[in-house]
Amino acid sequence: MDDYQFLEDDFEFVGDKQDINIDAVLPSKPFIKDVWDRFKSNKGALIGGILILIIIFMAFIGPLVVDYAFDAVETSQQSMAPRIPFLENIGILNGKGGIRLYEGDLANIYHFFGTDHLGRDLWVRVWEGTRISLFVAASAVLIDIFIGMVYGLISGFFGGVVDNVMQRIQEIINSIPTLVILTLLIIVMKPSLYTIIIALMITGWIGMARITRAQVLKIKEEEFILASRTLGASDFFIIFKAILPNIFGQLITMSMFSIPNAIFYEAFLAFVGLGIPAPQASLGTLINDGFNTILVTPYMVIIPTIVLAILMLSFNLMADGLRDALDPTMKEM
Repeated sequence: MDDYQFLEDDFEFVGDKQDINIDAVLPSKPFIKDVWDRFKSNKGALIGGILILIIIFMAFIGPLVVDYAFDAVETSQQSMAPRIPFLENIGILNGKGGIRLYEGDLANIYHFFGTDHLGRDLWVRVWEGTRISLFVAASAVLIDIFIGMVYGLISGFFGGVVDNVMQRIQEIINSIPTLVILTLLIIVMKPSLYTIIIALMITGWIGMARITRAQVLKIKEEEFILASRTLGASDFFIIFKAILPNIFGQLITMSMFSIPNAIFYEAFLAFVGLGIPAPQASLGTLINDGFNTILVTPYMVIIPTIVLAILMLSFNLMADGLRDALDPTMKEM
């Protein structure tokens, strides 16, 4: 039997034998940069955010590019269709279709979105209305965060008697019909933007409080919460440092979805006489005004509806992107 001699290189590891047992270490990344990288990788959310920025820009700059005021009444220019330079040369937005035409003394004027039944320029009124609707939206988010989120965190974390009392208070407020609340506000206060904010403060936070409480009840029994208690962490630290970061993605999503509800709520208030008083107008009141003449001048309702639809869709897309970027459970392992 021949003798076999094994050499040093007869057996080798597949791959790099020097690094086979070394774990790959990913470079550390700040939280904000990580959130931004995940957010911008979501094309829909990025487009939604860009559209929101464009609408915000137009809400503040749009009225400045024309010489019309939002409350200027011109009876000689009633119900004129949209007319935009250059586009009229290719047969679209050429001013045709309105009750009054761009003829005679009106031949050299332009109304980008047309005029309403009082001759007020709709370009200015739509962007002024968008500004008011954005203010209502921002107020709804702040109400959700400072009332609904804090209320739900306290109720869900402490539980027991505290939770029972806070939930009974919430149920009592929620059991009062919205129409009753609005009627009382009409009696006590005059219709204004601040009246709408007060109406939102009364009942607008209940949905956020319920979502927050449910998330806290689900997460407060986790092992890392028990570890924080064992190490002597205070209730304030556990609520805002341990629990809140882990549910912040869901709360951001809920806040974003409350924005369209708040804007549509404002439109509902306009129907019952508690909306923005004339001559000011939000997108909701513009849609309501245009609906009365939709068969004659459809552009009066179509234009603010398109702006409102884009705004709502953009907030929904951005909400989904923020949820994926902020929720730790969505991160890839």
